[in-house]
Amino acid sequence: MSAAVASARVGELEKHLGVRLFTRTTRSIQPTEQGRIFYDKAVAILDAVDDAEAAVHEVTRKPRGSLFVAAPLGVGRRLIAPEIAGFQALYPDIYVRLRLSDRKIDMTTEGLDVAFILGNPPNSAHRIRVIAECARVLCAAPDYIARRGAPEHGADLVNDAHDCLLLRFPGSTEFRWTLDTSDGPQSFAVAGPVSCDDGDVLTQWALDGRGIVNKPVFDVADHLSAGRLVPVCRKTPPPRAQLAVLFPHKRNQAPKNRLFIDYMVDRIKTRLRAPG
Repeated sequence: MSAAVASARVGELEKHLGVRLFTRTTRSIQPTEQGRIFYDKAVAILDAVDDAEAAVHEVTRKPRGSLFVAAPLGVGRRLIAPEIAGFQALYPDIYVRLRLSDRKIDMTTEGLDVAFILGNPPNSAHRIRVIAECARVLCAAPDYIARRGAPEHGADLVNDAHDCLLLRFPGSTEFRWTLDTSDGPQSFAVAGPVSCDDGDVLTQWALDGRGIVNKPVFDVADHLSAGRLVPVCRKTPPPRAQLAVLFPHKRNQAPKNRLFIDYMVDRIKTRLRAPG
């Protein structure tokens, strides 16, 4: 609708409620506290209606169609890809196209239906569902530690010029590592001789003794258990990373999207809880 029509509708709503929903100036318009409360409650009602419609749709029609799903390499290979067969056994008419990349994604321009993310969620008009808070670890191969020593603090990484293996791509910020210190989270300008936009390549370089890598624990759990990688900087570990899934607002969400998200969230949580 036009701005004039929207303004008139908001005015009618404010008159009906007897409160001001927005604070207006010549340069901006901001929701009041009452406006935020009303918006959140109204969205909850619309979502409940969508859930009811989707539930009816799912029992009256066999879900079918294609899903374009994106995920970081480690998350995709270790948590999502192994569960695709189980999902398609339940819903054989849903075709899943899985794209794995550690690069940043843009759901709208890339035409994605679902996107899994690990880390800070981007500013987005899409909905987000948090799956878990995943521990991270700095680690290196025993031969690297024997050659260069085991740093205890984040400052050691910089002061002793340790070789840090960096995930780097256009727009990447991971050439600075944020670590939890006694004074709170601090950012360290680490450096190293090599970088890559593929997290699995970084893991292999760490296994080859080429430096220190910053990884989610689930991604390197087998290597840590076998002693192929050893934790370092134990006194200043990386903060936990949020594992979440992005998807369009429910009013635009097809049942197949919801079925896939619900299935994967349940299976991922089970995998993350599994010993080892």
